Amino acid sequence: MNSENIKALKALLSVPQKIVIVPHKNPDGDAIGSTLALKHYLESKGQQAVVVAPNDFPKFLKWMPGANSILNFERDNGAAKKAVNEASVIFTLDFNHLGRIGQMQPFLEESNATFVMVDHHQAPADYANIMYSDVAMSSTCEMVYNVIEFLDDLNTISEDIANCLYTGIMTDTGSFKFRATTSRTHRVIADLIEKGAKNTEIHHNIYDTNSPSRLHLLGCALKNMVILEEYNTAYITLSQEELDTYNYKKGDTEGFVNYGLTLDGIRFAVIFIENKEEGILKISFRSVGDFSVNQFARNHFEGGGHDNAAGGKSDLSIEETTKRFKKILIDYKAQLTS
Repeated sequence: MNSENIKALKALLSVPQKIVIVPHKNPDGDAIGSTLALKHYLESKGQQAVVVAPNDFPKFLKWMPGANSILNFERDNGAAKKAVNEASVIFTLDFNHLGRIGQMQPFLEESNATFVMVDHHQAPADYANIMYSDVAMSSTCEMVYNVIEFLDDLNTISEDIANCLYTGIMTDTGSFKFRATTSRTHRVIADLIEKGAKNTEIHHNIYDTNSPSRLHLLGCALKNMVILEEYNTAYITLSQEELDTYNYKKGDTEGFVNYGLTLDGIRFAVIFIENKEEGILKISFRSVGDFSVNQFARNHFEGGGHDNAAGGKSDLSIEETTKRFKKILIDYKAQLTS
């Protein structure tokens, strides 16, 4: 965050504001962790702040401090619209284009609030008045920690803030194994633990609270895995019928795509998940090494993200999409096998 933006943010927060904090649609651990941490911080400074999420988020994140105060735009529509309409400041966290917030998009586009973006994804849009965008960062939660430091307030980080920030950094780094995890990331984590983050409990809450139906769904996903050895690639498919059979709940497929990368020699892993309600296939891409799934998703599946983790979508059926996917792979064989 450059000095000009830090100065502008300090001036903005030097007076009372009505603040709305928005994560992306289908928020994950980093989105929920960063928005709740920022809410707790702003409230500790006497600001009025509320998190408005475009839709619901997974059960395994609902233990987080302040999670029950989040307004769900789909469920709490009246209160959510009122908060957005009255906001003098809107923070957008863990996304950089208003197209990522679904039905909330037109309401934010019509707002006269001052916009502040904090995000680590590539190709940011230019809607924000104050922008902190850094694709090298491990997570938006690490960036929120930096924001608090820029404002000379690290000593104000409470146990609740620490727990929220730790959660987002842990989940977005794959428990600190992804390339964006730096020595600085570990120093931030150490400070959060010193400030009260319960690392063992957080890991248990996120990763060790499976339901029988989720484990059965994982078994189905692994049974469906296709390994394309000639491309060092593995992909999984899950149909709507399979999701329904195993009583799918939001967040149940979190992490499934990573199983492909545990196979020896696999550099590229994909999961295609049918969503009949939206009429699309939701796609997650993961890679190891220097194969950019961000560029792959942008080029072929209307998506994007990071070099080693990205998302996309398809309007075709599972059969048609996987057929197209395998055809596209031909052009990437050299990159995937070199």
